[in-house]
Amino acid sequence: MTTDRLPAWPYPRWVAHRGAGKLAPENTLAAFRLGASHGYRMFECDVKLSADGVPFLMHDAELTRTTNAAARTAAGIDGTSDIGGDYPWSVLSQLDAGSWHSPAYAGEPLPTFEAIARYCRANGHFLNIEIKATPGTEHHTGEVVAAHAARLWQGAAVPPLLTSFDIPALEGARSARPELPRGLLIDALEGQPWSAWLDKANALQCQAIVCNHTLWNADTVAQAQARGFRTLSYTVNDEAEAARLIALGTDAVITDRVDLFNPGPLAG
Repeated sequence: MTTDRLPAWPYPRWVAHRGAGKLAPENTLAAFRLGASHGYRMFECDVKLSADGVPFLMHDAELTRTTNAAARTAAGIDGTSDIGGDYPWSVLSQLDAGSWHSPAYAGEPLPTFEAIARYCRANGHFLNIEIKATPGTEHHTGEVVAAHAARLWQGAAVPPLLTSFDIPALEGARSARPELPRGLLIDALEGQPWSAWLDKANALQCQAIVCNHTLWNADTVAQAQARGFRTLSYTVNDEAEAARLIALGTDAVITDRVDLFNPGPLAG
């Protein structure tokens, strides 16, 4: 199946991973601004919930890699847990999410999903939201993130794309806002045939398969397209690999190398 026979796909080919890849602290507004300065119009980010239900951006379940939580006992990080979802937003909002990356970003806060959404909408950017739930909250997180996404993109010509590795998260998103497009994230086949993964995506009524770039070849792309799925790859940081994926007819490349790949009109 050629792409002109697939469902409409309004998103750019090039997607900046976590805002600006590794050039800025991931999943921060500073990263989005830096990615945009390199010409990117679509961004990928990770969204989870605080203990009091505020969607915010962070990849890890734990706070320690990308914030100063270990040093912030006075802010309410009490040392009994390093899981972000265990704390209310009033505590999380006080954390420094930039110093771990470099001194230039010291003091950069964790952003709420709403802040990122408003930035994207004000600037005409597109968003791939990975639902990255705290373990045990997958279905609920999918519901809440989808509900917020629908509210924040109300009236927009192009909605955000919701993706997740967690099937319950996608089920929650579908039950809350079935009209929003979804994509199943796949890292490895885990002993299952490729067709079984396509069956999972079909059962979730996904529009896209978003997978580890090494899983795409002529056969897997053809099977996915024949089933009506758009095809996206993560995380592609090599020019030869990006060229291979584009030649295969895949739809999008998620990259850390916003300084290497030109996302302009000629690049797709």
